[in-house]
Amino acid sequence: MLTGKIRNDIDKLWEKFWTGGITNPLTVIEQISYLMFARMLDMQEDVAERKANRTGKAFDRLFPNTPDGQLLRWKNFRNMSGKELHKHLKNEVYPYFAKLGKKSEQTDGLGEEGSALEGLGHIGEYMEDADLEIKNESVLTSAVEMVNDLPLTQSDVKGDIYEYLLSKLTTAGINGQFRTPRHIIDAMIELIAPQPTDVICDPSCGTAGFLARTMEYLNRQYSSEAGIITDEDGNRHYTGDLLEPYREHINKHMFWGFDFDTTMLRVSSMNMMLHGVNGANTRYQDTLSKSIKENYPEQEENFFDVVLANPPFKGSLDEANVNPDVLALVKTKKTELLFVAHILRSLKLGGRAAVIVPDGVLFGSSRAHQQLRRALLEHNQLEGIVSLPSGVFKPYAGVSTAILLFTKGGSTERVWFYDLQADGYSLDDKRTELKGEGSNDLPDAIAQWQKYRQMVESNLKASSIDTIFGDRTQKAFVVPAADIAANKYDLSINRYKEVVYEEEEYEDPKVILQRLKALEREIMADLDELEGML
Repeated sequence: MLTGKIRNDIDKLWEKFWTGGITNPLTVIEQISYLMFARMLDMQEDVAERKANRTGKAFDRLFPNTPDGQLLRWKNFRNMSGKELHKHLKNEVYPYFAKLGKKSEQTDGLGEEGSALEGLGHIGEYMEDADLEIKNESVLTSAVEMVNDLPLTQSDVKGDIYEYLLSKLTTAGINGQFRTPRHIIDAMIELIAPQPTDVICDPSCGTAGFLARTMEYLNRQYSSEAGIITDEDGNRHYTGDLLEPYREHINKHMFWGFDFDTTMLRVSSMNMMLHGVNGANTRYQDTLSKSIKENYPEQEENFFDVVLANPPFKGSLDEANVNPDVLALVKTKKTELLFVAHILRSLKLGGRAAVIVPDGVLFGSSRAHQQLRRALLEHNQLEGIVSLPSGVFKPYAGVSTAILLFTKGGSTERVWFYDLQADGYSLDDKRTELKGEGSNDLPDAIAQWQKYRQMVESNLKASSIDTIFGDRTQKAFVVPAADIAANKYDLSINRYKEVVYEEEEYEDPKVILQRLKALEREIMADLDELEGML
């Protein structure tokens, strides 16, 4: 958790950027990212130097051991004057970092050091288009001072710092992409429960919120406390980092993110690094384009164990540029339908997905809408739908949405629904955090889902499941797939949820009329009394 001081420091710096003429929040995050990156590289070099001094072994330097090369290190340039610092960063430091990813002999040496920045082969990708846009010298020196004071040696705090920076993104992109609230992401990850052996993808990754928070989830599930066992005598023994056997997989193979916004990709790469994943495969690619078959043929079909996504809802695509294999599943120009079809293709058989879709996907009457819903039910296992309140994505958008939970392959026997009416925040543009009973349905939704999945995995009879989830007046209930098919595969929760109306009893109209006359007489008497006083 961030301390109040760190938050205040970031807020003050943010205000400095604003008054210094940089008002785009994504630009601010980018510029701070570059400085954090520069400091982390210098920290890495320090670790390698100390190890070399202890062991007496040589190491491959990240920074050339020359006067000019050492001036590229954070500790040696951070005290420069504003004008000199601006020129040095723009003309020397950033261009040098852009070349690092192409120097495999250097990156290999650093990776062997086992530091937080092993697997530096993507450095060039992070910094290739980096440009110093801080023109105000006062803002630049303040930014360097703040970054120098950040506790970047603490891996858990690094992620929190970046999450706090990302929370300041308050505008939606022109393609309908916007930041997914972190508590919604966390809930989706809990519902899917990814494992450290999985290969996970977000096909429209943006700032890599789903991927970074998945790493946080794994850290919680496999924390050092989880690695402590108690023997028969009551003695506690530390068994080590439970994620250690999976570190290479996590760093190089586990996380995949695609986006066609290069700014977002730079931010997502840094986000993953600050969450302890240094070889995340964040790649430039229009996921729905037919070029994906050429650029990533292996990842395009039957590759991922888990997909977590909030794809763009807005707009239509040029059919000529869309992956023809996706169009074979659902012939449409609507991005929200095409993304779900692509996700189905990209999953392995048995792969799991949690995907946010606009409500129109659930009840749209077009042939493409029905075709996609039919494919989800008859050729895959559509396991659950969580209906979200319409204010969840404010201030970006007020559209009503739902979370689809499905597994590739098989067929659907029944669908579990949850009517989530409160997510712990006000549903207006301010999205103020709420406390108290009834203010947050997310914990109950997760608990009910886990209870339902346990019943399904225990192969309980349908009658047993109906005993718990058959009441459609409750927030959580199940609907047989046959009932859904009979309704043109309509998946909107209001189609199946039953509302209990309480009967209202009213007095006899004659009694009400007499009461009104009595009130009228009292009013007239008061008026007569007032007239007499005048």
